[in-house]
Amino acid sequence: MKKFSFPFIILTISLFLGVTLVQAQVKSTFISIGTGGITGVYYPTGGAIAKMVNRTKKDHHIHAVVESTGGSVFNVKAILAGTLQFGVIQSDTQFMATNGIGEWKDKGPQSTLRSVFALHPEAVTLVAASDAEIKNIHDLRGKRVNLGNLGSGQRQNAIDALTAVGIDYTKDIKAESIRALDAPGMLQEHRIDAFFYTVGHPSGAIKEATSGARKVIIADITGIDTLLEQAPYYTKTTIPVKLYPGTENVKDIQTFGAKATLVTSTKVSDEIVYTITREVFENLESFKKMHPAFSTLTKENMLTGLSAPIHPGAMKYYKEAGLK
Repeated sequence: MKKFSFPFIILTISLFLGVTLVQAQVKSTFISIGTGGITGVYYPTGGAIAKMVNRTKKDHHIHAVVESTGGSVFNVKAILAGTLQFGVIQSDTQFMATNGIGEWKDKGPQSTLRSVFALHPEAVTLVAASDAEIKNIHDLRGKRVNLGNLGSGQRQNAIDALTAVGIDYTKDIKAESIRALDAPGMLQEHRIDAFFYTVGHPSGAIKEATSGARKVIIADITGIDTLLEQAPYYTKTTIPVKLYPGTENVKDIQTFGAKATLVTSTKVSDEIVYTITREVFENLESFKKMHPAFSTLTKENMLTGLSAPIHPGAMKYYKEAGLK
């Protein structure tokens, strides 16, 4: 039997431990992706992005984790504070933060916010109880309406829509500020008459709301042309009635919406952002199969609706791929 000297054994163990330590250090690059409520589309969107990254983490040593959060405004603030590295936010929230308006009116433009890519379209959705006799946003006066939790982009969308049709949310309705995931249950329990939810479709929360004993309708949001002229991040859209057979709707719903976007900050390295972008774009067909809301995505339309400067790491990929 071949014998090894004690110094040789010590050297071998030291080298092994050293290599193991280096590997552990390399594999310890974690990134967090802020999303929204677990019944919305943001949460599975963050999960889909994380899955694309994590399946090749042995090559780039980046591990992505997903966090359920309060939504767009929360995600922007957390990213800028450094507690999140990435976040899924609405395109209107991105525009407001970049230009220092809305939630950031007092703080000014958020100059360190960076866009990565755009995702699925999101419709401002107004779900109402049929017995409340609400068929259009104009019928909300005097009703109990959930606008969305503080710190969510959808709350601002609801306020924008109400203001556009001449309804003061502080006086003309009984406004609630509950989370989107709690709204379907409250509607079915007769605790509210309607709720707003800005979301990609189909949505688990909307399906939940339409599958209870209390009959519901998805109300039209029309008469907002002035809002669409003033806010370039909004556009008219429709919600296919076939997605929600449990409603009492007989035709597609008329409304407006924005886009979901992935953002980060200047604090996140070019290498990390490049890797995230490459993994999603190079495997886009697989990514699109992860949720029905992704079905219309193309590499080209994923670069639209971005008002914050594109992060250099993402731009590096876009130039390599001939997209910029």
